[in-house]
Amino acid sequence: MKKFFKFLGIALVLLFVFFGFTTYPKLDLISGFSAKSIASGHFIDKRSQEMIELGDNDMDLIDLAKNKINEKEQYATSSVYGLKERKAIYREGLGVTLINDNFDVSKPYLVPKRTKIENNLPYPYGNLEPKDTVFQTIDYAKLEKALADAFDKKGEKTKRSRSVVILHKDKLVAEKYDTGFDKNSKILGWSMTKSLTATYFGILQKQGKLNINNPAPITEWKNDERAKITLNDLLHMNSGLAWEEKYDKICDATKMLFEAEDMAKVQLEKPMVGAPNQSWNYSSGTSNLLSNILRKQFKTHQEYLDFWYSSLIDKIGMHSMLVETDMVGNYVGSSYAWATTRDWAKFGLLYLRNGTWNGEQLFEESWSNYVATPTNTSDGRYGGHFWLNAGGKYPDAPKDLYYASGFQGQKIFIIPSMDLVIVRFGLTDDEAFDFNGFLKGVLGSFQETQKSIK
Repeated sequence: MKKFFKFLGIALVLLFVFFGFTTYPKLDLISGFSAKSIASGHFIDKRSQEMIELGDNDMDLIDLAKNKINEKEQYATSSVYGLKERKAIYREGLGVTLINDNFDVSKPYLVPKRTKIENNLPYPYGNLEPKDTVFQTIDYAKLEKALADAFDKKGEKTKRSRSVVILHKDKLVAEKYDTGFDKNSKILGWSMTKSLTATYFGILQKQGKLNINNPAPITEWKNDERAKITLNDLLHMNSGLAWEEKYDKICDATKMLFEAEDMAKVQLEKPMVGAPNQSWNYSSGTSNLLSNILRKQFKTHQEYLDFWYSSLIDKIGMHSMLVETDMVGNYVGSSYAWATTRDWAKFGLLYLRNGTWNGEQLFEESWSNYVATPTNTSDGRYGGHFWLNAGGKYPDAPKDLYYASGFQGQKIFIIPSMDLVIVRFGLTDDEAFDFNGFLKGVLGSFQETQKSIK
């Protein structure tokens, strides 16, 4: 018996040491992710704690967190084994912010002014329900099957799609939702937010307020080699700055999203490790740095907050959209925009129409081509804060397809040659969800498919 307890003691010590070296350093990130996810899903989309825990938080390690929601004070807390408790607060107009012990919750804060544009046009260009439209060039039986195949059957949990919306020739031609979701459900776009962030540079350039070929206006870089970095380099993720983005470990991206007060500073302070325009490297830090650069284009914080909505989001009627901020008031341009699937589809349609919305040109027609042109050293995978099919990632889709993409398979596919926008939300990416097969099935229902795929 003594030997048994001795071996048990040794085993417990080894287990404790293993936990200390592997899991404990991640607890801040685990509880931070969980608290932020619980608070955002509950207060923005009105989901229950159970629904969030079984959906968004159903991931290795994240599911270790124990969560609590405070309805009255509108915040959520999470911890792991009672350790490393983190708190995420909800503020109307700003969404949820993951805070630290230094954050003053009593301090007054600014919120963006919103303007809802009312018109009598049907969706997608207006507030009315979409008109029923039948296209002779669509095989609706095939299209319905392609959508059904994108969702799990009852009792399954593999594909994990939540919603699909398809627009063709300015009309809603298909729409499907998983149980618990509908046309009014707000869903986090994750890194699709990057494409939104980049769009503001196209808008400001059209307004003559900046030139993306100029050096990035960052004072801290003026006296070193980083002075050569242009806005164009940042928009192409081709700055040459150091950055690590691997979500299965503690890295620059996870520390930024779940620990930093000012998310823009994390990339701003990184050294050069490559040459601008010759060192493509995907970086969420770059997108948040761009958000802060946008902030500095305005005289006041209020103008910056308002601009994101007045110049784009509310301008095209994405009234469900909410972009969340970090602790210092920057929009988290890398990751934290929420909207209904229908409203995300409007964003894709804006690009399909080269910046024109109800007769108004929001950005130059050439901007769509700019974001969809491959950047150096990306092997045809990436453009201006949009992903591309130029390199043939999806072999059964046209090469001109480009897309906004987010963690766990959030996608807005834009296909100019077929006049299509395809939006899919879910909890699985290419490893678990066959996006090429999904696209092949959807596109196969359009009679123009064969002459469009090259």
